[in-house]
Amino acid sequence: MIKLSNYQRAALAWGGVALAGMLLLWLLSPVLAPFIAALVLAYALAPAVQALVNRRLPRPLAVLLVELLFALALLAMLLLVLPILSRELPALREQIPVLAKAANDKAAPWLAQHGIDLRLDPDSIKAFVLKYMDANLEEWLATALSSARIGGSFLLTFVGNAVLLPVVLFYLLNDWPDLIARAKRLVPPSARESVGGFLDDCDQTLGQYLRGQLLVMGALAVFYSAGLALAGFDLALPIGVFTGLAVFIPYLGFGLGLLLALLAGLLQFSGVYGVAAVAVVFGIGQLLEGFVLTPRFVGERIGMSPLMVIFALLAFGHLLGFVGVLIALPLSAVAAVAARRLHRAYLASSLFS
Repeated sequence: MIKLSNYQRAALAWGGVALAGMLLLWLLSPVLAPFIAALVLAYALAPAVQALVNRRLPRPLAVLLVELLFALALLAMLLLVLPILSRELPALREQIPVLAKAANDKAAPWLAQHGIDLRLDPDSIKAFVLKYMDANLEEWLATALSSARIGGSFLLTFVGNAVLLPVVLFYLLNDWPDLIARAKRLVPPSARESVGGFLDDCDQTLGQYLRGQLLVMGALAVFYSAGLALAGFDLALPIGVFTGLAVFIPYLGFGLGLLLALLAGLLQFSGVYGVAAVAVVFGIGQLLEGFVLTPRFVGERIGMSPLMVIFALLAFGHLLGFVGVLIALPLSAVAAVAARRLHRAYLASSLFS
């Protein structure tokens, strides 16, 4: 019979707790999404709140101020998109029938040679575009309400999370010191020193992760803005900055930036130049992010190789969906700290003693 030391039994117990936590996350991921997002934001914003509290500002007021500034930052990101939409939507209304006619004249004969009969009716497409893109606010609202009835569950979930998130974030930030103190009191006194050291390492690693992510966002914002500007895009700056900042939301941020860039390229340039330019710039950007920036500024800072970073994003995304992608690297950072400590303990003791 294998006899385990106290440290080894404790490691197995913590491993079981971690597995149970992962199972709970998997089962409750749709419900936990706003709470996990609020917890991640609270951890990131807690130092700013504490800095204001140290300047003798009441904590609830400090929390409200930090939340307001964070909301304004998100609003500023949204405002980056407005110049693009206000400029491109009118042009899109005029260009869609032209693009449909060109596709019908050029693509239809080529497809017919391969046995595919595809014919577009430019007049019908033009009537459709004029009907829906010239609609007034009341018609847009009626369409939105109709869609809400069809997908009411999704809409209610989205609105509920949007309302719940700032409320949960306020209470977490307001009670953050008490929550940390209570969490520490849950640890047995004999293990507080080792657990405290582990949590300090996690805190340092996660701080490096956040700083590394900010570096990645800044570098990509500069790259996409410069790349699109060199390609001759009029809206290079807002599209590039928005795409760079939005990559904090994996996949979705990049997808929105790519969609806006493709729209701008189709409307500004004739032929395939706009699409080709976007493909080159965003293709290089993806390679730069995935194989250089994220592994170097994020992966190296949290002690993970590029392969481990890619695997963590894919694995957590598969298990927990969007929530998993959001928390993949922070949780991997904590797991990396735990693995290093277990490895040191393994080397310092006999496994079967």
